[in-house]
Amino acid sequence: KMTSKNFRLDDFVAGWIGGASSVVVGHPLDTVKTRLQAGSGYQNTLHCILSIYRKETVMGFFKGMSFPLASITVYNSVVFGFFSNTQRLISKYRYGDGRHPCGMLDLTVASMLTGLISVGLGAPVDLVKIRLQMQTQMVLAENLQLAGNVANGTNIPLRSVDIPNQRLYRGPIHCISSILQTQGIQGLYRGAGAMILRDVPGYALYFIPYAVFCDLLTPSSSSSPHPCSIWLAGGLAGSISWVTATPADVVKSRMQADAQLQKKYKGVLHCIVQSYRAEGAEVFFRGASVNAIRGFPMSSTMFLMYELSLQFFRSH
Repeated sequence: KMTSKNFRLDDFVAGWIGGASSVVVGHPLDTVKTRLQAGSGYQNTLHCILSIYRKETVMGFFKGMSFPLASITVYNSVVFGFFSNTQRLISKYRYGDGRHPCGMLDLTVASMLTGLISVGLGAPVDLVKIRLQMQTQMVLAENLQLAGNVANGTNIPLRSVDIPNQRLYRGPIHCISSILQTQGIQGLYRGAGAMILRDVPGYALYFIPYAVFCDLLTPSSSSSPHPCSIWLAGGLAGSISWVTATPADVVKSRMQADAQLQKKYKGVLHCIVQSYRAEGAEVFFRGASVNAIRGFPMSSTMFLMYELSLQFFRSH
């Protein structure tokens, strides 16, 4: 067995498996979400889906997936492993036994700590993912200094000038190295403040509803929840957590997609104020329906694969 008394590795492995399966399920909608939140020219969710499909076929939805597949599996492994081990530690200190079930307060503390830890790993991962997803949108000339010069000499209206081959990054590794060269480590952590605002409450609203729904859905006679209960509880928890996290997620997406050449936002507060001034309060719920829909299958797959893997490891 891969375990010492309180620290267990199998949680990390199970989290890794859960993460991988959820990426395959959730990535297409994630691409749609990012383009809706940070892109331009889409009327609504359906219009965005259809135009990606028309221009880029099914493959368009899986753009940049190899990176999340590698990173989210590691990230998820850390999140689930850290969360489970923190729970056991808290139980050990509070009740003298790591197997003692956690109370509400214990769950809250463990999940908020997990949210905090996750940003250290998650902020650069998300930044790279968003930069790669966004560069499939044509780099509009209005984002570049040369816009004025190009448009002056010709009669083409500014909006229609685009530079199709202006690809900033060749791939994730190139993206990371060029951000490090130009902006150093803090460049990779752009939007981390918004991410803490999203993930600290976000994980509390993820693991707690999961525990609550699992409890409600498990008949008192049975010791462990049925796979269907896990699937449903995980899905509901995912939807709740993502919808409530949407405003912070919008701010984070905008800060991370912020163009290299001219930064629009000085910081989290500036981004909130500017977005509100430009587009009103509804901007903060952009992508909420996509998040709710995407949160369900991703999360239900994640929890189900996690719990099933754990059962498998612990029975062998």
